[in-house]
Amino acid sequence: MAQGWARHFQCPLWVATCMASLLLSQPSAAGNLPPAPSGMEAVADAQLFLELVVNQMNTGRVVAVQQRGGRLFVPASALRESGIKLPDNIGSEVDLDSLPGLHSDYDSVGQRLLLNVPPEWLPEQFVGNREAYPRTPALSSFGALLNYDLYLNDTDDAGTYLAAWNEVRLFDSWGTLSNTGQYRRTLSGNAVSTLNNGYLRYDTTWRYSDDERLLTYEAGDLVSGALPWSSSVRLGGVQLSRDFGVRPDLVTYPLPQFAGEAAVPSSVDLFINGYKSSSAELQPGPYTLTNIPFINGAGEAVVVTTDALGRQVSTTVPFYVTSNLLQKGLSDFSVAAGTLRRDYGIRDFGYGPGVSSASLRYGLSDYFTLESHAEASDSLTLGGLGGNLRLGNFGVLNTALSQSRFEGETGQQLSLGYQYSSQRYSFSYQRLQRRDQYADLTVVDSDYLTLSKRSEQATLSLNLDTWGSLGVGYFDVRAADESRTRLLNLTWSKPLWRDTSFYLSGNREIGDSNWTVQAQLVIPFDLHGSLAISSERSKTGQSQQRVNYSRAVPTEGGLGFNLGYAKGDGPDYRQADLTWRLQSVQLQAGVYGTSDAETRWADASGSLVWMDRQVFAANRIDDAFVVVSTEGYAGVPVRYENQQVGLTDSNGHLLVPWTSAYYRGKYEIDPLNLPANVRSPDVEQRIAVRRGSGYLLEFPLSRVIAASIVLVDAGQKELPLGSGVVHEQSGTQTVVGWDGLVYLENLQAQNSLRVTLADGKTCQAQFAVDMKQDQIPLIGPLVCQ
Repeated sequence: MAQGWARHFQCPLWVATCMASLLLSQPSAAGNLPPAPSGMEAVADAQLFLELVVNQMNTGRVVAVQQRGGRLFVPASALRESGIKLPDNIGSEVDLDSLPGLHSDYDSVGQRLLLNVPPEWLPEQFVGNREAYPRTPALSSFGALLNYDLYLNDTDDAGTYLAAWNEVRLFDSWGTLSNTGQYRRTLSGNAVSTLNNGYLRYDTTWRYSDDERLLTYEAGDLVSGALPWSSSVRLGGVQLSRDFGVRPDLVTYPLPQFAGEAAVPSSVDLFINGYKSSSAELQPGPYTLTNIPFINGAGEAVVVTTDALGRQVSTTVPFYVTSNLLQKGLSDFSVAAGTLRRDYGIRDFGYGPGVSSASLRYGLSDYFTLESHAEASDSLTLGGLGGNLRLGNFGVLNTALSQSRFEGETGQQLSLGYQYSSQRYSFSYQRLQRRDQYADLTVVDSDYLTLSKRSEQATLSLNLDTWGSLGVGYFDVRAADESRTRLLNLTWSKPLWRDTSFYLSGNREIGDSNWTVQAQLVIPFDLHGSLAISSERSKTGQSQQRVNYSRAVPTEGGLGFNLGYAKGDGPDYRQADLTWRLQSVQLQAGVYGTSDAETRWADASGSLVWMDRQVFAANRIDDAFVVVSTEGYAGVPVRYENQQVGLTDSNGHLLVPWTSAYYRGKYEIDPLNLPANVRSPDVEQRIAVRRGSGYLLEFPLSRVIAASIVLVDAGQKELPLGSGVVHEQSGTQTVVGWDGLVYLENLQAQNSLRVTLADGKTCQAQFAVDMKQDQIPLIGPLVCQ
């Protein structure tokens, strides 16, 4: 064969006979030909630069591959940088053909290195996050707030009195200082009704919340923290507590996670209780789904993965979620110390012995949350330990044991409960048992208050689909004097045609054969009004029929009313009231009672806000608020969460009174009504406001003093296009446009221009502008001399 190839190179290519002799010189048996050389064998040793593809996913990386003796070698660092997990004993270079579990192909046409590895070799990926929305630090500005509620009551047999409840707040970045109280004045009546006349203080409290560390500091009149199996008390003192409410973007309870593996690039769909919850794209490797909706109770999740070829794998996973647990590693606590509040609502300043209280919850795991509580005073020591345990997908068990020593007497308390909730039904049981002389801080400063010896309750609710819903409740309380009260409650409700609904309830004290029964039919007439017809029967056998028609007050303001009439074995009962909600105040008035004893009343409630040296009137503000400022520009539309809430007043302000604390709200202004020479660089802002305070949200608006000038020469001919123009006061440079037009900003009252023509000649022009102008004027023609 070597001789044949030599003849080929010796013959002239244009001689046909030479080609024939070359063919005749080859072996005649085709089977004796050696195999054609492959791409790998053509060059035994070489360095290749190939695009790396792992499990059909292009990594976007080019790696240096050494080819030696038909085998491929890749630096171990290059594979690890691509996310592949290699054994620790691998050297600096990897022989792809000798590594178990790894399969490689060389794509010579596409110059790619195709690797297939087990999914567990690839990095784990987490799909989704546990934040409801991006966190926004809460803000507060300096200001003051007065909430008020004026109530006038006139009764036929009890006289007339006026009550004025109020809350005063002062707030800034250092926190919120608030005071609540009520002023009462008897206008007519007997001597007994005048005993409570005057001002009565309720609470005075300073509060500061640190949303970075999730802590709230309180000083003054406060309520101590407690657990479900302990009690809260009113104190005059200080308290430090964990406050998850300052971070609504966090989820504190454990949510289920669904894990799997994807061998190739795929998509994953998550269905919760039959409804599609989310979709995401997966890279090859193990994955964990954390984008679970905020749910509670038992349910079923279906995870469906689909690869590039359309092949689907569906996995069904049951789960149980409860907000009674804390995520692993999270802690919730409160520590309070001070003096017990005496005669609350009767005396302004009444304080008793010094006490302290502390509660702690800690997530030991996603299945178990530990709880502990302690109380102490001169005469009391109390300590308890408990927890909440998730029983797989079968509900939550809670229990706690505490012991007290009060004035030399000891006692114990045992708490045990169980809860289960699903789409079809929910069940809850709770029992509290006290032995001997168990006591807590609620009895330390009281001569008459004693704790019950036992309380037990069980509730069950059933979803009957088209048959409505059924509720059953059982309550059993044994008091300290051994008296026992047992109640049974049954409720059934069912939606009827359109939005009409029917409600039936029955109550019975066990040991008494009589039932208290109520049936009610609610018929809506429109979006605001509804008619309710009910019939009641008391356990003594008395019956009453009631009809009521009400119209809710629109959220944006307006009129609402309530009309009621009841007829039964006793005197007829009548009721009528009217509510008128304005942007600045809510007014109410009404009358109720029988023909023998009738009560007339009136009420006015609202808020007065002082901020940015201005007073605003609004409906009662129980939480946070925002004052929008447009820097003096009036009539600018303001939107909150895409809904227009009003126009700025003559001072350029608008109060948004219904902001939720720590919520990342969106505020917008509409600049279309602004003058043409006013700029609004920022028309949308998202902010969060601290609890109980307000924030001055400023939208920077700037007036631009501008003008369009037409420049002409001495012959009244427009200056040539492209001539250079310099505004001598600001140094701004521009050129002459079509028709001799020049546009300039940042002008002053007196202005001069220097123009350079194409031939190098210069000329000057002077003009004046009105600094209070609202439009962009056209000046000229102006002669440039």
